[in-house]
Amino acid sequence: MKLSDFDYTLPPELIAQHPVEPRDAARLLVVDRPSGRFEHRVFRDLPEYLRPADVLAVNDTRVIPARLRARKNTGGAVEVLLLRPAGDGAASGQGEVWEVLLRPGGRVRIGTRLVLSPQLAGEVIARRAEGVRLIRFASDRPVLEVAREIGEMPVPPYVREPLRRPEDYQTVYASADGAVAAPTAGLHFTPALLARIEGGGVRIAALTLHIGLGTFRPVTVEDVRRHRMDPEWYEVSAAAADLLTAARRGPVDGAQNRGRIVAVGTSAVRTLETVTVDDGSASPGRGWSELFIYPGYRFKATDALITNFHLPKTTLLMLVCAFAGRDLILRAYQEAIRAGYRFYSFGDAMLIL
Repeated sequence: MKLSDFDYTLPPELIAQHPVEPRDAARLLVVDRPSGRFEHRVFRDLPEYLRPADVLAVNDTRVIPARLRARKNTGGAVEVLLLRPAGDGAASGQGEVWEVLLRPGGRVRIGTRLVLSPQLAGEVIARRAEGVRLIRFASDRPVLEVAREIGEMPVPPYVREPLRRPEDYQTVYASADGAVAAPTAGLHFTPALLARIEGGGVRIAALTLHIGLGTFRPVTVEDVRRHRMDPEWYEVSAAAADLLTAARRGPVDGAQNRGRIVAVGTSAVRTLETVTVDDGSASPGRGWSELFIYPGYRFKATDALITNFHLPKTTLLMLVCAFAGRDLILRAYQEAIRAGYRFYSFGDAMLIL
């Protein structure tokens, strides 16, 4: 399985720079796996494809304003991207330690002091693999609290236009702070659409996976099986696990067929597949997931998938190909390009049945 197997060419003008308004006006390419047929719909049509016994699994992670501006003692400017806490020394008075990326980072040595605001400074204390640094912050307040005041949303580099509103890069159900990128398949939902879905009998299971650098780290090996995912923190409550297990084991509420688990986004899929065993039962818990899903993977929990259109040669595209088949997905991508769909984070969506 070669990295080049997951490549395609996208006209640059199809890279979305802003979300559509309202969110549920995005286009929806419906892909039927058994027949290989496509339908062109609008995202607000989604309830037509859901059943009363289904469970919609969403990732409720919330993107933190992780991009911070700093100055070295020499006056040089440095951009700091918060990734995740690496350990909390606050109890011992040493301050919070975070994994970060620095830009430019090549000349930032261990021991360099960075001033981010009058309330927040830090010292680079270690290097880790893949350009990651450790910073110990000094502040009377939690780092995230200060970041909410001075930080910027870390939108992907292909989004070259400024955000109109910070909330454009959050799902409407985001609640658990910790991601450095949004679970973008969920950006298409509105409160009204979710109410329609629940009104039709579909239940919603909120899971958490804090999307980090690992999801977007480039695959640099031609044999994709050699790629390793960075760990990302997940959490699944007992209530969510019970919903997921009941859907897999149906019948539910007198229905003849068990409900389906409809995953919203690749991060929800990775969480589902991390906590589900072969008999379809899901376990509550929390921890670090390093699950890498590529063609050949046998899915235990995911029956249908809502996803955006992903960059070529990425682990995200590989996961979608594993779910629906590489040939079908690449054919669907070509259909979307032909029809002028918008791609990537703020782009249109696919529903794979």
